[in-house]
Amino acid sequence: MDKIYAQKKAIPKLSRIIKSFWSIDNREDVTIKKEKIIPDGYTELIFHYGDSYKTNINGVWQLQNKNLIAGQIKNYFFLENTGISKMFAIKFQPWVLAELFDFEMFQLTDKVIEVPTKLFETLKPIKEIAVSSFSFDEKVKQIENWFVEYISTRNLEPSKGRKAVELIIEYKGRLELKEVLNEIGISDRSLERYFKINIGLSPKFYIRIIRFSYIFQLVQEDNIDWADVVFQAGFYDQSHFIKNFKEFTGEDPTKYKFSEGNMANLFLKK
Repeated sequence: MDKIYAQKKAIPKLSRIIKSFWSIDNREDVTIKKEKIIPDGYTELIFHYGDSYKTNINGVWQLQNKNLIAGQIKNYFFLENTGISKMFAIKFQPWVLAELFDFEMFQLTDKVIEVPTKLFETLKPIKEIAVSSFSFDEKVKQIENWFVEYISTRNLEPSKGRKAVELIIEYKGRLELKEVLNEIGISDRSLERYFKINIGLSPKFYIRIIRFSYIFQLVQEDNIDWADVVFQAGFYDQSHFIKNFKEFTGEDPTKYKFSEGNMANLFLKK
């Protein structure tokens, strides 16, 4: 039996802090499979309630913990199950771990860490829902209710830095840094500082990741018009597009399996 993937957008009231929820439930098949994870510009809270996964981010395989925080990644890395896969995750907007949970995001770049003890106590109700026997939709509903209450007493007015991130996402990375600075009215130095603490990547690099990830929304059919994709995604030319794609995936775009049912495509395609 193949893995059962589920994914759902957050309700509008939470869309500024949560992009989506996702889960994988593999009840029978224990086939060991290595999967490639590629950057998408978002951070995650992940709860495993099946067998653990191994991860290889910096060339060394390590066994993951069951309760995880995933920071921004600059490059692709690999995951491998050790048995039955069962996980529930929240894909946060890129500023949330810093603004809601006080992380300095540059310390999480290219890292997947165990949820710190103090934060785990706060998030314990979410963990209990995530690993319960409820349906995926019911889990999402209950966790959304928790977050609505959690943020009710917090000031979530966006800073100029966050507005810059929102602008980059809105334009799918198809703009220059100078345009972001002018539109938001923020200095280069201030934006660099915001991105270091709140995102974990430089503004220029983040723009590249968001522009790259938009490729997967454009490629929906097997019969791909690459010239059109290059243009729509905002690349200068095809060679620049190929170089960028290879950097983030390790593969040539013409050889990448966009239709394959894997975790990378689950996160990046519509």
